[in-house]
Amino acid sequence: MADPLPRVALIAGPTASGKSALALTLAEAHRGTVINADSAQVYRDLRILSARPSPEEEARAPHRLFGHVDGAQSYSAARWASEAKEEIAQAHAADRLPILVGGTGMYLRTLIDGIAPVPEIDPQIREEIRTRPVADNYRLLQSADPTAAERLRPTDTTRIARALEVVNSTGRTLADWQQAKVGGIGDSITLLPIILLPDRAWLTERCDRRFAMMVEHGGVEEAMTLAARNDVPADAPVRRAIGVPQIIDWQSGRISKEEAVAEAQAATRQYAKRQYTWFRNQPPPEWQRRTETETIQLKVIFETIFF
Repeated sequence: MADPLPRVALIAGPTASGKSALALTLAEAHRGTVINADSAQVYRDLRILSARPSPEEEARAPHRLFGHVDGAQSYSAARWASEAKEEIAQAHAADRLPILVGGTGMYLRTLIDGIAPVPEIDPQIREEIRTRPVADNYRLLQSADPTAAERLRPTDTTRIARALEVVNSTGRTLADWQQAKVGGIGDSITLLPIILLPDRAWLTERCDRRFAMMVEHGGVEEAMTLAARNDVPADAPVRRAIGVPQIIDWQSGRISKEEAVAEAQAATRQYAKRQYTWFRNQPPPEWQRRTETETIQLKVIFETIFF
């Protein structure tokens, strides 16, 4: 029986787990359009260090939302979700299968479940909170929103500040706002999800080997080109992408090449570990989790489940 709702494939998982290769293979087999769901791969400045598909790979099937944002621009999960909705609609209009691929859970959650309609935060309140020590903010949050304070680590600067600025600016807790999410597409599509969770030792080795290859094949030039841009703020997300600060420190003489590579590899492994935990526990239990690593084998598994 045909699906009553339009289909959207989703391939998710930690970095270096083989998502891009599977997405491209499926796109070639099923008239697919590959839509990026990775927060680093949106930046034009980071093809190599974000492991974006190569020009040759992009030529094999339509790719959308890859490298379309300049590093000087601010970007958000809400903007990505809006753009992803448009790309999904265009793929369906062209009788193509939209294939979301990436490891940014916040992007996927915003697209599928919607976003909390939190009003704009009062700039003065935000400034006061963002310039205050995290310990002080945590004590204030314990009083203003004890449930959030209990859930967060006392050193989680960003989330503590966000929870505090929302309750102080709107009079409602962030959790209260999040119960009224709007704009998600989960009820209007048939989602075909698969999460890649390969063996951790395999993933660790792959992360280390991949970054070493990035350094030898253009990653240094990419980071230094970004460093030379005066229009990109020092705290911009693109400058904090894994590999960028380590390479800049190396090229500036603050650390050695070996130290830069080791630090970036460790950061990649830590990031992959966080993603692994999130994708293992947070998505709905009915989403398929697979440990296989061979692209062809995963393609057969995906097709067996959904086609």
